[in-house]
Amino acid sequence: MIAELVLSGKTVREVADEYGLSQTAIRNWVKKKTPIDVKGDTTNLEEILKIKKENARLKEENDI
Repeated sequence: MIAELVLSGKTVREVADEYGLSQTAIRNWVKKKTPIDVKGDTTNLEEILKIKKENARLKEENDI
C-alpha cells in the first residue's frame, strides 16, 4: 500500500512523514513494485523474484 501511494504521485518524503517510516524503506518497497517492461509484458521486481524462487524449486524437484 505504501509503495502504491508513491507510485500514484505522492513523494517519498510525504509518505514517510505521514506514516512515520524511513525514506529508505519506502524507496526499497517502491523499487520492488515499479513496473518493468519485459518483451512487451509488464512485471515488477517482486514478481520476478517470486518466479525465480519457484523456478529453483522446480529445478530441484526435476533433479530428484
